[in-house]
Amino acid sequence: MKVPFYDATREYAGYKTEFDEAIASVIASGAFILGKQAGDFEEAVKAYTGAKYVAGVANGSDALVIASDILGYGNGAEVITPAFTFFASASCIARLGGRPVFCDVDEDTFCMDMGDAEKRITKNTKGIIPVHLFLQPADMTACMGLAEKHRLTVLEDAAEAFGMKSRYKGGYVHSGVIGDFGVFSFFPTKTLGGYGDGGMLITNNEELYAKAKSYRVHGSSVRYHHDYIGYNSRLDTLQAAILRVKLAHIDAAIKKRAQHAAQYRELLQDVPAVKLPVIKGYAGEVYYVFCLQAENRDGLDRYLKEKGIGVSVYYPIPLHLQKCFEYLGHRKGDFPVAEKLCGKALALPMFPELTEDEVSYVCESIKDFYGR
Repeated sequence: MKVPFYDATREYAGYKTEFDEAIASVIASGAFILGKQAGDFEEAVKAYTGAKYVAGVANGSDALVIASDILGYGNGAEVITPAFTFFASASCIARLGGRPVFCDVDEDTFCMDMGDAEKRITKNTKGIIPVHLFLQPADMTACMGLAEKHRLTVLEDAAEAFGMKSRYKGGYVHSGVIGDFGVFSFFPTKTLGGYGDGGMLITNNEELYAKAKSYRVHGSSVRYHHDYIGYNSRLDTLQAAILRVKLAHIDAAIKKRAQHAAQYRELLQDVPAVKLPVIKGYAGEVYYVFCLQAENRDGLDRYLKEKGIGVSVYYPIPLHLQKCFEYLGHRKGDFPVAEKLCGKALALPMFPELTEDEVSYVCESIKDFYGR
């Protein structure tokens, strides 16, 4: 059996008429940059997340850079970010001339260890970038407590976290809405993913929103009048139209992901060589990926691929040991949990259109590898 890590064609087949009509409407309108469908999608995201303001941009990495620029994370500013995450969570600081200050992560959740983060705060610290990773958000109550205590700004990297919620001040709040800025990525594999690149900034701060709208069009609020040195980064209208279709079905997609996760848990619960994801009480989880901690991870990775199963290693090298960050002076052993996870984490196939038989095959193959 062949089980892909991700397959967009199954979703397209299921909603083909809706996707085709959405794409055709953009082409017929001729408005390919910030067209009506882009505005409609932004309004739909506001309604779904509860954010007051949103601004679509070209991709999630641009969203991080633009938000970091607006929040002043450049020119030598120190910003706390986890050592175990995707590259863009730190490069957004470095490319502006800021200094990424890495912290370790919680072994159960893969997310920022807020206790370790506080130890890294100095008089030069400007902000915190908590990353909501894989299937649950970071501890935002603790994060905002740190920010208030040390007078820092918070940029939520919610690139993987559309649909996730954090328990905050007695209720559940959508990811990205709690900090000064939040960002989403609409990369195709994401829970809400397009048929190409896309991203978004969200905020409840009107002043930050006005800057975000300006920064995405070369720092201009009136055509050919530039208040800032901005960027050329706008969510493509075709992608917005596609994402608007997907957003209408997002709750059903999230439910299907949860069903797959429950099946994985049931079938793998008695395999001692793997550690299943741990959900913390403050998290309203969404299974963007189902990430195990596995003994002999690399051997399991090779075996499953030989069996036709798409798996992915998130992440093989922690950020503090990446060549481009050598100038920060870190050594192996500086962030032991992040380093441990880089040797154990393995993501299994996870997308709504997976079948029960496919999940069963993945689990049986894992059991076969470990000799049952």
